[in-house]
Amino acid sequence: MSTHTDHDANVQSYYSLGREESRLTTRSVGGRLEFERVRRIVSGRLTPGSRVLDVGGGTGVHSRWLAEAGHDVVLLDPVATQVEVASRHGGFAAQIGDARELPFADDSADAVLLFGPLYHLVSAEDRRTALDEAHRVLRPGGLVFAQGISRLTAFVDTVIAGGHDAVATEDLEILRTGIWIGDGDGFPGGHFHTAVELREDVERSGFESVEVLGLEGPNAGALEAFAAKDELVDLGLDLVESLDRRMREAGRGPELIADYSPHLLAVGVTPGG
Repeated sequence: MSTHTDHDANVQSYYSLGREESRLTTRSVGGRLEFERVRRIVSGRLTPGSRVLDVGGGTGVHSRWLAEAGHDVVLLDPVATQVEVASRHGGFAAQIGDARELPFADDSADAVLLFGPLYHLVSAEDRRTALDEAHRVLRPGGLVFAQGISRLTAFVDTVIAGGHDAVATEDLEILRTGIWIGDGDGFPGGHFHTAVELREDVERSGFESVEVLGLEGPNAGALEAFAAKDELVDLGLDLVESLDRRMREAGRGPELIADYSPHLLAVGVTPGG
């Protein structure tokens, strides 16, 4: 395992390889499903012409469609090579920066996207700082969209890959604490959330009406094995949105099943809007 000191360097190294955009757009049904679900959730809540800060926005996979929809978008990312790619689009601003120290004025944005920072920040203090910063720059009634990786699903994937007999004490510790720091050139990890923990993190920074959604739905990890065909992505969207709807109709929020999705998305609102 890498140390916390090495972790930021591993994040830089991993994302400099340029894999993230293809993961979300072309590699598999799972990635495409995550991307399309995020787009539906975010676009359904934004008002026309919103000022959106895409913090940890990578090469601009979300900034592009947001700008094309007429929103005023600024992308911020700590990896210079990703910012360079994003800046070529021209429809939005892109700059190097850190989620823990946003270079934006108080009350200056309508929405902040945190798609990545929370699961790469190992310490609770750093995650709190990133969420506090998002709250600071949002106007009253502004929206935060904060993504996490499901701790439960990550553990299940480990068991399936290695078998029950291969489960070690450190695997159980990851399930208990959520801390997982990768080695070498692979996914760098950081912190995996439960749905309840993610909601509480967002609420702790002063956001209201926080809701946590599972992006891909139960057992979606298997979808990584299938090519990203439109009909399979549409089927996945129909399934996860139907599950959310049924949970609401039953008076039980979608958070109850969110942990079964590989990725979680918390949506919160700043007071006073």
